Amino acid sequence: MLDRRLIHWRPRSATGSNATMSGTVAGDDEPTLRPWATPEPGRLVGRGHPAGDFLEAWAWEVLDEGDGHVRVSAHLPDHVRNPRGQLFGGFTPTYVDLIALFTVRSRAQRAAPGGRRWLATTSMRVDYFEPIVGPSFIIDSRREKQRGHTHHVLTRFLQDGDLAVLAATTMREIALDRPLGDA
Repeated sequence: MLDRRLIHWRPRSATGSNATMSGTVAGDDEPTLRPWATPEPGRLVGRGHPAGDFLEAWAWEVLDEGDGHVRVSAHLPDHVRNPRGQLFGGFTPTYVDLIALFTVRSRAQRAAPGGRRWLATTSMRVDYFEPIVGPSFIIDSRREKQRGHTHHVLTRFLQDGDLAVLAATTMREIALDRPLGDA
C-alpha cells in the first residue's frame, strides 16, 4: 500500500496549474517539500528519501561529482547483507537505480528552479564479479550517452579497488504532467 506521507500534494496554484507530486512544474514558484533535496555538504542526498534512507545514502561521502558523473564512498548497512555478510544481490539494483538518477541529474540541475523532471528506469542489467563485503565500497557512475530524453548510465561498484559489480541502466525523462504508468 502507498504510504501517503511520501507524497506531498498541493492544491491548484493561483495560476491554475494542476497539483503535482513532489516537485515543481515549470512556471510555478511554489516549492514542494522534498527533505532529501538539500543534503549536508559532501553528501549526495539528505534524509527523507525512501530508497535513500533504506540504503543510508545520507551517509555516503561524495568523492567526485560533475555533469553526468558521480563517485561516492558508500557503507554497507547490516540490513542489506545476506547471511554470509555480503551485499544481498537483490538489493544491488536499488543502489544502481538511485545512483543512476543522481548521475543523470547533476547537482546544478537538481538545485535549479523548475529543473525537476521524472526519470523512469526502462532497462537495467547488473553483472556481479566479486562480493561486496564492506565495510565501505566505491560507487562510480557515469552517463555514457544521452540521446533526446533517453540516458544510458554505466555504474561500477569497486570493493578494495577491484571491479565487483558492473551495471548498465537506461532512463527516460518523462514530463511531470503525464499520467502515472505512462512512461
